[in-house]
Amino acid sequence: MAVTTASIKKLREETEAPVMEVKRALEEAKGNVVKAKDILREKAVMRAEKKKEREAGAGMIFSYIHQGGAVGVLLDLHCETDFVAKTTNFQNLGKELMLQIASMDPKDVEELLEQDYIRDPGRKIKDYVSEVSGTLGEHVKVERFMRYEI
Repeated sequence: MAVTTASIKKLREETEAPVMEVKRALEEAKGNVVKAKDILREKAVMRAEKKKEREAGAGMIFSYIHQGGAVGVLLDLHCETDFVAKTTNFQNLGKELMLQIASMDPKDVEELLEQDYIRDPGRKIKDYVSEVSGTLGEHVKVERFMRYEI
C-alpha cells in the first residue's frame, strides 16, 4: 500500500506525532496504518526512556468525582514545563489516569504503573505514560495520587 498525503494527515491527527516521523513510520510499515501506529508507539517509548532523568518540576493537580459522589481522586501529574501541562495530550493523560485510579483502586504509584490499562488491557499504564511522554517530548511522571471512597 502506498503512502499518501491523506494517510499521513490521518495518522498525524490520531497520534499527534511529528509529520516526518509519521511519514517514516508509514513507509517502514509499507502503508499499513496499524503497523505504523505500533512503530510510532515504540519510538515514543524509546524517547521517553531517554528523558526519565530530567527534572519534572511543572505539572498539574487533577480532580475527579465519580457519578454518585462515592469515589473521588486527586492526581499530581508532573512534566517539565507549564506549556506541556496545558496541552490536550497531557490533560487527556490526567483524565485517563484518574479513571484508572477510580476504577482499579491501586495502593501506590508503582502498583498503578504496573496495572493493565482499562481501555486497552494489552498495555500497561507505564507504557501509556511513556508513549505520551515521548509524544510530548518531555519527562512525564505520576508523582502521587489519593483515592477517596465512601
